[in-house]
Amino acid sequence: MLLTVSGPPGSGKSTTAALLADRFDVEHVSGGDIFRQLADERGYTPLEFNKLAEENDEIDRDLDRRLREIAIREDDLVLESRLAGWLAGDQADFRFWLDAPASVRGERIAEREEKDPIRATEETRAREASEVQRYEEYYGIDIRDLTIYDLSVNTARWEPDAVLDMFVTAVEEYDPDGDEGKTPVTIDYEF
Repeated sequence: MLLTVSGPPGSGKSTTAALLADRFDVEHVSGGDIFRQLADERGYTPLEFNKLAEENDEIDRDLDRRLREIAIREDDLVLESRLAGWLAGDQADFRFWLDAPASVRGERIAEREEKDPIRATEETRAREASEVQRYEEYYGIDIRDLTIYDLSVNTARWEPDAVLDMFVTAVEEYDPDGDEGKTPVTIDYEF
């Protein structure tokens, strides 16, 4: 089973993906962890590395290729990244999208990274705008198009365990014969 968890920074992707992986006893691969690790290895903050990625498309493309290869290769996995739903394409059994208002996400990031919430919100908005532009330019993907997702949740309204319960219910109640309403995601671009 391949589950994808996508959403903007601070939406609860990592928390939800880890809970899902634990609940279904599958591996969890985080694009954000890989991105932050790459940034740290090169001596950059995630925001600085994101800005560098604006000038060097190989940073995004390398990360996306790695995640796409994992999605194709692995069967029992929760893949978490901004583009996870797109990267997995029709390989995914479920594609979940998480979101929350920018101020809520900024507060979460500020707590995680020990910084001012206003600064974190501003940086997050800048990061999102950059990513929207880059994904469109690189792959023709409008990251704001949520029609490929099976379930979208505003995580400001529910605690992580409640979001997990929604996702687990969706997976457990899934009827594979009812796939005619599912939006196919054809991968016709190179990562």
